[in-house]
Amino acid sequence: MSNTPSSGSLPVSQAKRAQSFKTTPFKTIGLIGRLGSDKVVDSLKRLVSYLVEHGYKVLVEDRTATVLPDHGQPEASRRMLGELCDLVIVVGGDGSLLGAARTLCSSGTLILGVNRGRLGFLTDISPVELEVRVGEVLAGAFEVEERFLLDAVLYRNGVAVGSGDALNEVVVHPGKAVRMIEFELFIDGQFVYSQRSDGLIIATPTGSTAYALSGGGPIMHPKLDVVTLVPMFPHTLSSRPIVIDAASEIRIHIGETNQTYPHISCDGQTRAVAKPDDVLVIKRKPERVQLVHPIGHNFYEVLRSKLGWGHRLGD
Repeated sequence: MSNTPSSGSLPVSQAKRAQSFKTTPFKTIGLIGRLGSDKVVDSLKRLVSYLVEHGYKVLVEDRTATVLPDHGQPEASRRMLGELCDLVIVVGGDGSLLGAARTLCSSGTLILGVNRGRLGFLTDISPVELEVRVGEVLAGAFEVEERFLLDAVLYRNGVAVGSGDALNEVVVHPGKAVRMIEFELFIDGQFVYSQRSDGLIIATPTGSTAYALSGGGPIMHPKLDVVTLVPMFPHTLSSRPIVIDAASEIRIHIGETNQTYPHISCDGQTRAVAKPDDVLVIKRKPERVQLVHPIGHNFYEVLRSKLGWGHRLGD
């Protein structure tokens, strides 16, 4: 397992790349879009036209290119976009950005989201103001926000049999079966509890407004370096969410008497199926995602807008 850096630090290669953006203008822009949406295609065509017109080199992700016939730009894999681009623009919903972030975090590439989904906690540029807001970012009017990811590895008899990473959350759940899961939780080697429940959500601050919120977990500010553990329908009224240091090592020992094989999902995608006596180890990844926001981005304003909170009294 990789050693994690101290809170707020970056790997050397990523820190150098972040520093270079203070003096180096954007030259090469990558485009990634959600498949199966005419609205996404429309925004992608507008972006290609705008970027080419203003002299930028454009690279289109190879899968995205399948819905953009005759786009006329070079194509590359998602991983290569991270190596070749100064900025990657993701058009879609939060799920699209999550997928891109998991691939691009290792390269430290800046990521900008255009919202063509539903809530849009991470993709905060509206299609209505697409060219204006993207133009502002390309001119240097933007803020960079770091988000950390979780790394999950499933061990069986001491051997890794599955792994995945997550920007939102890692979830232990029963899959299609309607059965409770028995497991033991350890944090930094210390026993926390034994539990029978529908599972456990291990969420980052980014994921605190996603699945964990539906499970009764707290909303956490993105700048916090913490992780929350949210039990799913526990078989005891005393089980409550726990917030811990993100540098902690989380170990979940799957009970030997389970009658179902728990699934391990990362950002909603099943990465492994556990057997009784397996051990799931979760740590913070050393790399961090670099999210770009237009100037004036406000986390609390996003919460008010997306969650329907009221305005100030008298407004």
